[in-house]
Amino acid sequence: MYINFKKNVAFYLMLVGLLIIVTACSDGESNESENDSDKSEEVTLDSEMGEVTIPSDVDRVIAPYHEDALLALDITPVAKWVIGTSIQDYLENDLSELPGIEWNLPLEQVLNHEPDLIILENNLDSYEGTYEDYSKIASTYVMDEQTTKSWRNQITTFGKIFGKENEAKKVLADYDVKVAEASEQLKEAIGDETVAAIWVAGEQFFLFEHDRHSAEVLYDVLGVHQPNLVSELGDSELQWNPLSIEKLSELDADHVFLLATEGEQGIEMLENSAVWQSTRAAENGNIYRIEDPSNWTNKGLIASQQTIDEVLNALAE
Repeated sequence: MYINFKKNVAFYLMLVGLLIIVTACSDGESNESENDSDKSEEVTLDSEMGEVTIPSDVDRVIAPYHEDALLALDITPVAKWVIGTSIQDYLENDLSELPGIEWNLPLEQVLNHEPDLIILENNLDSYEGTYEDYSKIASTYVMDEQTTKSWRNQITTFGKIFGKENEAKKVLADYDVKVAEASEQLKEAIGDETVAAIWVAGEQFFLFEHDRHSAEVLYDVLGVHQPNLVSELGDSELQWNPLSIEKLSELDADHVFLLATEGEQGIEMLENSAVWQSTRAAENGNIYRIEDPSNWTNKGLIASQQTIDEVLNALAE
């Protein structure tokens, strides 16, 4: 019996020893796995300045004027684009708490925000610093010309940069569905009737060309028909020239969106103008006031979605 007892004790001690060894190995594997997961993988992409390697754990990004594409992927930058007191108002629901950074990216301001990544447009001459200056502060990605000009390309590129390629594909696909549905609704609501958009700033009136900012959504994406005066303007140029009220009297649009913040003097001028009141849209009561022009005067996924919603609310009721 004593011998059996000794055998049992030895057996139990052996089991305990095995358990200790197994537990130690498991802990080692667990720690090794945790260490592996902590290692940041890098992504290397082509850019305007050649190949750029970007860490995957970036969380402090500056991409002035392209916050729309960042927010579309649920990425919040550390600072928002400003030019003087002007901001992209239509993004303020998400960016109101952020500090501003001047459009030309002063080096001292960039340093103060301690970014992990800086995203620039291809026209580097518009910035205060050089590519080398910004690269010394943080990883710097310069978009090529096609990406700078296309918000769709920005979302695709940003998806690669931040490891959100599936999210990028989804938001673009969802947008295409929204466009298809909106186009059908507008076709049923107004048929071949024409639509124009005018930005009122102070006492000046700017008629959107077919490819000016979000008017591209109106005409080229949604397929809404242009009035003759818009067609005559042709492609937009860098300089946006105002039109007189007399010239606007030639506007034969069936529907007009007037984009003006509250209190703009130009609105009162139009209301008191017999010339303007005799236009087709005014006579038929088809003038629609938009008091936040900012999404119309920008390009981006969010800007385009908001423009589509405003057009539908006005024309497809």
